[in-house]
Amino acid sequence: MSNLRLSLEVFPPKKEEDFPNAYSVLDSLSTLNPEFISVTYGAGGSNSKKTVEIASYIQNTLHIPSVAHLTCVGNTKQDILNVVNELKKANVSRILALRGDRPSYMSDEQFNAREFTYATDLVSYLKQETDFTLLGGCYPEKHFESPSIEEDLQHLKEKTEAGCGILISQLFFDNDYFYRFLEKADKIGIKADFHAGIMPITTAKQLGTTVSLSGSSVPKKLADIIATYGDNAEDMRKAGIEFAISQIMDLKNHGIDGIHLYSMNKPKTTTEIVNGIR
Repeated sequence: MSNLRLSLEVFPPKKEEDFPNAYSVLDSLSTLNPEFISVTYGAGGSNSKKTVEIASYIQNTLHIPSVAHLTCVGNTKQDILNVVNELKKANVSRILALRGDRPSYMSDEQFNAREFTYATDLVSYLKQETDFTLLGGCYPEKHFESPSIEEDLQHLKEKTEAGCGILISQLFFDNDYFYRFLEKADKIGIKADFHAGIMPITTAKQLGTTVSLSGSSVPKKLADIIATYGDNAEDMRKAGIEFAISQIMDLKNHGIDGIHLYSMNKPKTTTEIVNGIR
């Protein structure tokens, strides 16, 4: 792809019987020649085995570098090592180290006594115990629990210094936030390879869910698209794909070459976007 480095994110199926379909989704996505494909991790590690299985298929059958997400909020050091050993056996050597969302079953007492407080603690632990390549998350509009973007960036700097050299951003819809974020990161000396996280919004309902989960701002242009096309599924899908393409082209024009597409396991939509930016 002309000077754009594309990576994709997929999630493992919840049910065993959905695995064959998951593999055909991956087969389709592999034709886009991504730099890597990352695989999400279930809350509290409920599907770490599925993450390993999907990551292994990407790595060993499709021969595309795979990145396994690993969250630490509900895990002990031993739990983490168990997953790491499974990944090693599967020939997967890259981990996206995340704190993760607090599982609903976790009491305040358990949450406050957890072994890993932040993703940085997980990065330090993995750096010490393994030889994995470590990736991390970053928040162009700050993490919702952080009191300020400055404090958030300070924590991000600690995470990169702990051994995390590649950063994938939380999704965002307004590129100005990302440009300002990169400027501030540069100013305080954060050295990392940044990948901009882009999620195509193809239904009105999806936007509501996404914004409530990510806390991302919605620019007027996107709000207008929802208002205009929200009730017409096909028009909304087309307009959402066009918005994602224009967002990526603007990033490219600003010299951002790492694009991480949240594929939502939809090869057709993902392919249309990739063809649009080629």
